[in-house]
Amino acid sequence: MQQNAGDYKTYLDPSIVSKLNSLELKAKLVVEGFKVGLHKSPYHGFSVEFSQHRPYIQGDSLKSVDWKVYGKTDKFYIKQFEEETNLKCYILLDVSKSMDYSSGKNITKLEYSKTLAAALSYLMITQQDSVGLTLYSEKVHKHFAPKLSKVYYQQILSDLANINSGKGTDTSKCLNEVAEKINKRGLVIIISDFFDDINSILTSLKHFRYKKNEVIVFQILDPQERNFAFGNDAIFKDLETGDEITTQPYQIQKAYKEAMTEFVGRIKTECLNSNIEYNLIETSMPFDKALFSYIQKRSKLF
Repeated sequence: MQQNAGDYKTYLDPSIVSKLNSLELKAKLVVEGFKVGLHKSPYHGFSVEFSQHRPYIQGDSLKSVDWKVYGKTDKFYIKQFEEETNLKCYILLDVSKSMDYSSGKNITKLEYSKTLAAALSYLMITQQDSVGLTLYSEKVHKHFAPKLSKVYYQQILSDLANINSGKGTDTSKCLNEVAEKINKRGLVIIISDFFDDINSILTSLKHFRYKKNEVIVFQILDPQERNFAFGNDAIFKDLETGDEITTQPYQIQKAYKEAMTEFVGRIKTECLNSNIEYNLIETSMPFDKALFSYIQKRSKLF
């Protein structure tokens, strides 16, 4: 796919990408735009290309040295086998009702997350990594163990495209259930707004680390959920319970923003303390921040 150097940002803009009908096309354009962007500041020189070699480390068997590469580079490289180079990736996506929220011209949190999950899956497949998908809300709706297969990828896209939001949320129960199903450690990516009991969420996130998995958390929020910029009078409706309350937002804006800052800050702090990579993503943000986070994590694993 050919792109002009100046148009790559177009394919990373959620409001523009959302206008496309095909989720597969969205994923491809986002990833291609991301790759072009990597060649520009601040990502210059960072590669997303798959490599079957790693530098020789003292203690490696000389039988594993790729002598053809040595002849060309005068450096020792080890040819990695498939089980060494393929990463098992588990994408867990929150599809609860709270993810249906959007404000202004922003897309919903769920739509943003679907596109992000599809783009990550596409990037993984092109890097010869196995990818799996879990959709959950108050229960686990779908769970696909990681596989390296283009046919499997098409199934993932189909399920992402046809998501029906769950009713409530039981993040901890669902994450713990998936953690118990993971028999071979890998990279776990969780995409959610995390609007649930914070203590149980943090415990379940640590469950993945206890089982020796690497973990990336993407907390997806609408900008208005952080700045609480509403009018003089507003009716707030709980998307999961249907409960409504009428209030004047300016009266509670300060307290709300303080509570939100504390909520987000605690998740971030606890994640960092547990060696879990945390990313706060607003639905107005380009997709490259999230994709680069994955690439950085993957590069550290090999």
